[in-house]
Amino acid sequence: MLNEGWFPENDVIHIGAEQEICLIDNHYKPAPKAMQILDNIENEKFTTELAKFNIEANLLPKEFTDKCFSDLENEILDVLRDLARVAENYHVSYVLTGILPTIRKFDLELENLTPLERYRALMEAISNLRGKIFELKINGLDELNIKYDSAMLESCNTSFQVHLQVHPQEFVSKYNASQAFAAPVIAIASNSPMLFGRRLWHETRVALFQQSIDTRITSEHLRQRSPRVTFGNVWLKNSILDLYKEDIVRFRVMLMTDEEEDVLEQLKAGKIPKLKALTIHNSTVYRWNRPCYGISPNGKPHLRIENRVFPSGPTPIDEVANAAFWLGLMAGYKDEYRDFSEIMDFDDVKTNFVSAAFSGIDSKISWTGNKKIPISELIINELLPVARNGLKLQKIHDEDITRYLDIIEERAESRQTGSNWILSSFARLSKETNREETSIAITSAMVKNQKVNKPLHQWELASLDDILEWHPASILVEEFMTTDVFTVHKNDILEFVAEIMDWQKLRYIPVEDEKGKLTGLVTSRMLLRKFSQNDSAKSISVGDIMIKDPICIKPEATIYEALNVLKKNGIGCLPVVKNDKLVGVVSENNFLNITDSLLKFIVHKS
Repeated sequence: MLNEGWFPENDVIHIGAEQEICLIDNHYKPAPKAMQILDNIENEKFTTELAKFNIEANLLPKEFTDKCFSDLENEILDVLRDLARVAENYHVSYVLTGILPTIRKFDLELENLTPLERYRALMEAISNLRGKIFELKINGLDELNIKYDSAMLESCNTSFQVHLQVHPQEFVSKYNASQAFAAPVIAIASNSPMLFGRRLWHETRVALFQQSIDTRITSEHLRQRSPRVTFGNVWLKNSILDLYKEDIVRFRVMLMTDEEEDVLEQLKAGKIPKLKALTIHNSTVYRWNRPCYGISPNGKPHLRIENRVFPSGPTPIDEVANAAFWLGLMAGYKDEYRDFSEIMDFDDVKTNFVSAAFSGIDSKISWTGNKKIPISELIINELLPVARNGLKLQKIHDEDITRYLDIIEERAESRQTGSNWILSSFARLSKETNREETSIAITSAMVKNQKVNKPLHQWELASLDDILEWHPASILVEEFMTTDVFTVHKNDILEFVAEIMDWQKLRYIPVEDEKGKLTGLVTSRMLLRKFSQNDSAKSISVGDIMIKDPICIKPEATIYEALNVLKKNGIGCLPVVKNDKLVGVVSENNFLNITDSLLKFIVHKS
């Protein structure tokens, strides 16, 4: 088709976007109500996502000219209003964010998988390729190291994907340009610095996405394998076919279709093929700049670059500003840079992307002329003029250029990206309250600012006053338990245990074996009694006095259930256990903290 000129060379250029949205309940937690909403919403733009607490709107293609960006913003606002009207009937709201601050590991059970065959097939295919139990390891300011049993982790990611139609003869140059611009674009748009209460990468979606659907397995040898989520390894040289060929060679087919299509027969008959097999395989290889083949409403085939680096949010106006910045760069780069493959090393470009995803707007990257430059400085002094010129070349309305690119400039100057706002809010709130209420306050502030479509750089940091509703009874144990747990082994002597409890001011200390399995519990009262009865107690081991079968609770239990267990059994500590492994502890102090937060909330609202 490329060789025979099936793709129109002078066709009007279109842009498009996909808006992914998190559904939340009245407690600001994930609300798995997408199927009910889809059954009742009268808007064909909405469709399913992997998890039942996410929903997607496929926005209409627009000609890349005139007021396309303000039209896109208005369309996003319209679909959100439609969503809000229907979701309200299910006591559900929504939030635009890269990773929902209040999402819990418990929400990622397979019961929240959207009940459609293609999603079940995807889960099974990934499990068949790499096994049933996976590990997620992400290091940032904090560390996250957990095991999980399905690729549902991918549903933590929520994106705003932007599409640019590209003429075949320009595809190589523009694809390479999009790769070069990926670092500054993701840095200025970063909005996903936290997962499960841990501060990780500025755009944690990058690390999370790669690991959540990685089909590689470890081996003894130094065999190099490419992850299905990939930035790429070299500059594109010849055509879009290079990308498709590499994906076919490197990655096993995960999904198939019953639809039969004799492509060669269709071409002989002058008909445009859907290339269904190719597009399905392409949908399971997650390049951050993804090549796309499609058929336009006019029946003609076209090629697109899908920019997948943007997180959802923080507001519709911010999302459109991000899109305008990238699309302006793609339209105007040739006057400034011509061919990136000739002026930059690809390894630098790939390193830039990872660095920007990790450190956000605060990172430095390698740029043309072998210079190392802060991203904020690069955006303000060099890239914004290129983007403005590119939008002018596309004959974008002056008001649109000013409205959206000024937002990027003010965000870069203030250095208040979505990630920096979340991290700064977290730092302030964590001095005032617990982790659970901190995540709720941040999410509530997001919702408040999104409803008025206020640009991110104008947001005040989140505060407890932003919480409109708070219902502690809905909190799960995993959300308020103590996870920084000090433990001992059964062979440790009591004197050592007593010192630990004294130094750390502990009343209870769990006993675990070398593999993290809970084997007992020691209390300060037990130690006091033993020491008062026996002068030689210092040499007695933990195993001689510990409670060997302590009452435990699961992390997915509610705070109400935990409180009932404590009251019913007259105890003051509950080890939290998952698959026989100790994952945390709940004690009276945790309930005192919740009570303190609730009283402060009541005072704030009275």
